[in-house]
Amino acid sequence: MAVETRMLSRRCCRIVSALTASGYIEDAAAAIPAELSERELERYSRSRAFFRRVDLTPRAHDWEIQLRLKRSRAVVLGLGGTGSHVAWALAAAGVGEIHCVDPDRVELSNLNRQILYTEDDLGRFKAEVAANRISRVNSDVTVTCSRARVTSQADLSRLVEGYDVLALCADEPRGSENIKVWASRACAAAGVPWAGGGYSGPVVTCGVFAPPRGACYECVSAQAIAKRRSGIDVDLGGPGVIAFSAGISGQMVAQSVVSLITDVPDPMPGTIRAMNLAVLGHHDLFKPPPRAGCTNCHPLTSPMDRS
Repeated sequence: MAVETRMLSRRCCRIVSALTASGYIEDAAAAIPAELSERELERYSRSRAFFRRVDLTPRAHDWEIQLRLKRSRAVVLGLGGTGSHVAWALAAAGVGEIHCVDPDRVELSNLNRQILYTEDDLGRFKAEVAANRISRVNSDVTVTCSRARVTSQADLSRLVEGYDVLALCADEPRGSENIKVWASRACAAAGVPWAGGGYSGPVVTCGVFAPPRGACYECVSAQAIAKRRSGIDVDLGGPGVIAFSAGISGQMVAQSVVSLITDVPDPMPGTIRAMNLAVLGHHDLFKPPPRAGCTNCHPLTSPMDRS
């Protein structure tokens, strides 16, 4: 009987150890971090439940993910259809510092999709309205804004300096040396991960990049273009957008930013996701390898490498 009891005890210990290592058992006596106020504990109680559901990493306490968000600093570049939803969602999630950047003013045609503005805001600068609005969504978040227009890679390099993550929601300038290429190079040089998204008619997209964890934007986009059939020039005119396409795009980017900050769930850097809202069964995930010789994905690490 004593032998059976010892064997049962050992089995129980192994089971408990396995469950603990898998994140299924938490320390009920773990102290609540003093960094979070009573007000924040109440505000983020549902967020805590969400992260407990999707995160099975053993942690000192179940507020660790929320603390990562509170300690993080994010830039949202572009406060239109996608960016306005991103800024709102990051504030609601509790990202500690959010810097909102957009040079444009609110126009009537924006109001079919841009969540932070009302008719009373027509003619006002988006950055200022957005900063005020999301400060009222969450007064525990530090919100700053700028009306700067990004016109070069150097501008982007200065913009991301000192921040943990970039949400790229601007689509200009376009062309071969477009703003996504600038972001790819500036963020790779600074070691800042980024997510960007947008829409073209019913198709919404989101890309996540954090080289050397996965391919950079230039590697992913070049290989995506190479997959298309040659000789086809498609011009569908104005893409059109409505509230739900902008909202889904923005929430996809916001979720990716939160994942880049927390690693919960896996952000899957080096991917572009697409969803066709006109054909609900059509989803796409593209994750190619980095190209050989790409200096974003394979940065030079020593003076000899550079010679």
